[in-house]
Amino acid sequence: MERSTQIDAGRGRGTQSAGWLALTQALALALLCSGLLVLAGFFFHAPSAEAATRGVITGSVASGNLPLPGTPVTVMRAGGAAGDATTLGRGVTNARGRFAIAYRTPQPKGAVIYLVAWRGRSVRLAATLGSPRPRESVAINELTTAATGYGLAQFINGSEIAGPWPGPRNAALMSRNLANPRTGRVSPVLLRSPNGSETPTLRTFRSVANTVAPCVRSARHCRVLFSLTAQPGGPRPRGVLQAVANIAKYPWSNAKALYRLARQRPAPYRPALTSAKQLTHWMLPVRFVGDGESLDGPGNFAFDARGNAYVANNYGFGKNPLVPRCGSDLLPKFRPDARYAANSPFQGGGLSGAGYGVTLDPRGNVWVSNFGFASSQCPERLQPPHNTVSAFTPRGAALSPDGFDGHPTDADPDDPDPIDWPQGIISDQDGTLWIANCGDGNVVRMSSTPPYSAKVIDAGLEQAFDVAVDHNGLIYATGLGNSKLAILYPDGTPTPGSPLEPTQAGLDRPIGIAADSAGNMWIANSGLMNLPCPPPADVQPKTQGSISLIEQGGKPVTKGQHGFTGGGLTVPWGIAVDGDDNVWVSNFARRRISQLCGVPRKNCRPGSKVGSPISPNRTGYSFLGLTRSTAVEIDPSGNVWATNNWRQIPVQTNPGGLEVVVFIGAAAPVKTPLIGPPKPLLGD
Repeated sequence: MERSTQIDAGRGRGTQSAGWLALTQALALALLCSGLLVLAGFFFHAPSAEAATRGVITGSVASGNLPLPGTPVTVMRAGGAAGDATTLGRGVTNARGRFAIAYRTPQPKGAVIYLVAWRGRSVRLAATLGSPRPRESVAINELTTAATGYGLAQFINGSEIAGPWPGPRNAALMSRNLANPRTGRVSPVLLRSPNGSETPTLRTFRSVANTVAPCVRSARHCRVLFSLTAQPGGPRPRGVLQAVANIAKYPWSNAKALYRLARQRPAPYRPALTSAKQLTHWMLPVRFVGDGESLDGPGNFAFDARGNAYVANNYGFGKNPLVPRCGSDLLPKFRPDARYAANSPFQGGGLSGAGYGVTLDPRGNVWVSNFGFASSQCPERLQPPHNTVSAFTPRGAALSPDGFDGHPTDADPDDPDPIDWPQGIISDQDGTLWIANCGDGNVVRMSSTPPYSAKVIDAGLEQAFDVAVDHNGLIYATGLGNSKLAILYPDGTPTPGSPLEPTQAGLDRPIGIAADSAGNMWIANSGLMNLPCPPPADVQPKTQGSISLIEQGGKPVTKGQHGFTGGGLTVPWGIAVDGDDNVWVSNFARRRISQLCGVPRKNCRPGSKVGSPISPNRTGYSFLGLTRSTAVEIDPSGNVWATNNWRQIPVQTNPGGLEVVVFIGAAAPVKTPLIGPPKPLLGD
C-alpha cells in the first residue's frame, strides 16, 4: 500500500521548513524563466526529521517518439522485507511530456528508486533508477518498462516492487543491461558483442516493447494484452508493468499470439523479430565475457550473500581455438549485474584447471576443486596437477598457498593423494567440505579449517562427479561411470542400501545433483557422458537424457529404467532448484536450458504433475547464444545463470566457451550462498 510523504512541519522546525520551501519555489521559478523546464504537478513538502534534504527527478514520458502529456508520474522506493513500496513524490507531465518531481533523499543504503506513469489506476509505463543522484533525469517509455518488468519480474505486484535485500537492488542493476533509464534507449550491453546482432535477444527485447505499445497509447488495446499475459490459471495483470513481468515469469505462455501483438501498429522499436516460425518462448538471455581476456570454459557458479558469482574456469584464455591451451589459474568473480568485480579474476592459491567444483563455506570463503583441465595438446611440462582444492576470501586473498591436497602435515610422502581429479565440491551446514573424485570414484570429507585434512570414503562409485546435502546432513554423490548414487551419513558412513543402483531410480550416467527446499534430490542423467579423468571423453550428443527424483533419505520417486523427460532435455548436465522448488537444467547439446515442475507444484503449467515440463517440450528454452552448457544456477534476483562451457564445435586444442549467459528474471529467487537445501528469498 502506498504511503503519503506529506510531512507535519509544525514540530519546532517551522522556520527551517518555510525557508526550504521558499528556496525550492525560487529554484523552480528560475528554471521556468530560463526555459529549461516546465514544471507540472510539482509537489512541495517540508523536510522531515528522517530526511531534511530533497532531490529532484526530471524527465519525460513517451511512447516511442510520441510524448504523453497529462500523464501522472510517481516516484517510489521499492519495499524491503518488512514493508510495501513507498511513495516519495508525484507530478504530471506537461504538454511536451516533461515532468519534474521533488522527492526526499537520502534513501537507505541499497534502496531502489523507480518511477511509474499512470492511466487511471493502471500502470502505463515504468523505469528503474536504482539509487539515484540528488538531481536525476530519466526517460520513461516502453523500453524502460520492458527492462523494469523483466529485471524485477519476481518482485512486481501491480504497481509495487518489494522484496528483501539484495533481490530488488541486484535486479535493478541487471535491468540496466537491457535499457538505460537515463536515455530511454537500449543498453550498450545489449547492442554490442557478444550480444547485438550475434544473438536474437536484442530483437526480442524490442518486440517486447512493441507488444505493449498499442496498450500504452490507447486503453482500448489493453484488453488483448492483459488477456495474453494473465498468470496461467490465474488473474490478469493490473497494468502494463505487471503484464511485462508475467511475460518474463511465464515465457512459454501464448508465445506466438504475443508475437502477433508485437507486429501490430504502432511498433516503434526496430529492427525487431520478423518471424514467429522458431519462436517458442520470450526469454531474454544476455551474454557476458568479463574482461574479455580471462574467461575460457566456465564450468559452474557459486553465489555469495550479496549475489556475486564465482566461476570455476577450465582453461587458460585464448580466442583462437586452434592454439593449445592448458589449465586456468584464475577464478573469475562477477558482480550481480554480471560485470567483473573490481578484483576479478582471483589468482594464486594453487588454482589448476578448475572443472565443475566451486562453493562457499559458512564463513563466506570460496572453495574451488582443481580438476586439472588442459587441452589435448597442452605440453607435458605444463600439465596442471589434479589433486588439490583452492580457497579464497571473498576479496580474493588466497588461503591455500599452493592448494590443499588433504594430506595431514605428518603424512608419508608415498601415501596416495586423497584428492584425485576432483569435480563437484560443497560445504555442509557445519562447514565440512565434500568432494567428488572423478579419478578414483571416492568421496572426500575435508575440513574447511586448519589443518585442512581429508578422509577418503569408498562410496561404491565410478567417476564420482557431483555432491549435494539435505536438511539432516546426509550427503548424496553421483557416480557417472557406473550410474549409481551414494548416500552418506555426516561422518561419511554409507547409509543402508547405498549406493542406489541404476534401475532403482532411473539413473543413467548421472552428473549434476541438487536438493529442493524439502531435501528431495534432483539428478541430471546425461545418458552418455564419459569424462576425461583421466580416460578421454566420449561425447556424442544423440540421446535425450532424463531427470531422476529421490525423496529425502533415499527413496526413489522415479523408478525402473527411465526418469522424467521432456522440456527439451538433451544431454542434461547441471541442475538447480529455484525458490518455487521448480527445477532448471543446463543441456550439453542443442543450445537450450530446461525447466521442470517441482515438489510441490507451484507456478507450473496448468494441469502439471511433478516432473512435468514447463519449458517447451520440443525445444526447451532455446537460445542461439548458448553453446555446450554444463551448469545452471539461480541468483537472489531470480536470474538464471548458465555456462557456455565448450564451443558448439569443440576443437580439442582449446574447446572452451567464452561466455556466461544470464536469462533475466525467469526464476523464483533463492537465498545465497547455497549451503544445504535452497531457501526461497520471498518466503513461502
